[in-house]
Amino acid sequence: MQWEVIIGLEIHIQLLTKSKIFSESPVCFGYNANTQINPFDLALPGVLPVLNKKAVEYAIKFGLAINAKISPYSIFVRKNYFYPDLSKGYQISQLELPLIKGGNILFPIEEKKQKIKWGSTEIVQAHLEEDAGKLLHKNYSDKTGIDFNRAGIPLLEIITQPSMHSAQEAVSCAKSLHSLVMWLGICDGNMQNGSFRCDVNISIKKINKNEYGTRNEIKNLNSFRFMEEAINYEINRQIKLLENNNIIAQETRRYDPDIKKTILMRKKENSKDYRYFPDPDLPPLFISDKWVKYIKSTIPELPNVIRERIIANYNLSEFYAIKLTQSKKIAYFFENSIIHSDISKIKLLIGWLIKEIIPKINQNNDINDLPITPIQFSFLLKRIFDGTISNKIAKDIFFIICQEKSLDPGIVDHIIKTNKLYQISDSSILEKIVDTVLSTNSKLIKEFYSGKKQAINALIGKAIKLSNNKANPVKLSEIFKKILK
Repeated sequence: MQWEVIIGLEIHIQLLTKSKIFSESPVCFGYNANTQINPFDLALPGVLPVLNKKAVEYAIKFGLAINAKISPYSIFVRKNYFYPDLSKGYQISQLELPLIKGGNILFPIEEKKQKIKWGSTEIVQAHLEEDAGKLLHKNYSDKTGIDFNRAGIPLLEIITQPSMHSAQEAVSCAKSLHSLVMWLGICDGNMQNGSFRCDVNISIKKINKNEYGTRNEIKNLNSFRFMEEAINYEINRQIKLLENNNIIAQETRRYDPDIKKTILMRKKENSKDYRYFPDPDLPPLFISDKWVKYIKSTIPELPNVIRERIIANYNLSEFYAIKLTQSKKIAYFFENSIIHSDISKIKLLIGWLIKEIIPKINQNNDINDLPITPIQFSFLLKRIFDGTISNKIAKDIFFIICQEKSLDPGIVDHIIKTNKLYQISDSSILEKIVDTVLSTNSKLIKEFYSGKKQAINALIGKAIKLSNNKANPVKLSEIFKKILK
């Protein structure tokens, strides 16, 4: 029997505001428990909420980036449920009249041989709400601690249509949302710290049947790898239940990465269980067209625009254009590097970016504190182009620059001169190195003559090592082929 998988996402992102959404408490991570709180966060008697304007601005910025409708009128509601980390006994959120309605998110799906197909899903809505506190189970034998530092941090909950049909699609969609909110500067994207959390709704139905199956939700997935594992496990679990004529109960589940299974948390609540009603302490939220236009003017150039420009200007594939726009830092570095580089050598530039530069950039959170400047990078490539240094030596120089953290554009030539790292291209010197290698590697020579042509690569590698990585590999190859022929 054939089954169709239906997946929808609920993404919670912590907004990068300095204070909480309804109080003046600071938004900080890593502080001692219950030190970043005030009376409102603890729901002490007589306290009232005051809405954070910056949180609203960030939410509108996201809505504009996905071409959503910004509601001129929205309200906050109380979502009632009892849990120890929810001090008030309710969460302030939005429901039927949210700030953001509609919109669309495109996401690339990588296929074989670096080919890309594009998926898309509509956004049902995105709304503001407050985060809850955190329960602490470690270091306690028979007790649970509560840390309210996180209580009240502004969240933007993004709800997609249930329009995805595989773990690959769902993860690609989540990654695109993750990249976008960081690009906009409204979230730091730190999944380990809970800044970007994914809930996944999954149901199974028979192919060509209109009626959806019973939905199960997997809560608080904080890594894309775990997200993919959890979805695939849950799909297989539900299919097995249906194929054995069992009923799927509506549940909220969590994923345990140690045993690679989803586990029941509780029976799934319905909307009516939360007894939503308008929060009497917060007035309706009115958004003016003038403010929306101002926020729109602050949105940076979006990745899809830069991708199209890169493809058109440099004749690159979608695969590489996506790699170069996975973050604003990387796109910034590429476009500033290409200005000072030889475009005819763009393949070498792209290879360096993907293998060496991008991993370093991704380790650094500050766009203004890159491991190497675009001008230094272009000088480094230039010295590879003109034969001054080998590609291997260039990697050593790159490591030195990253360690020294110098902004001097002339540091590349300085390192080459000081350490005498010039590439050896003199044929007479290279021939002596080749003679030495050939005189001590008779086994590789026999393999070459027996038809194993790749043996010459091993000989070249030994010659490069003998020259302390300074020998010109192209000229070495020519000399080896000439002698062995």
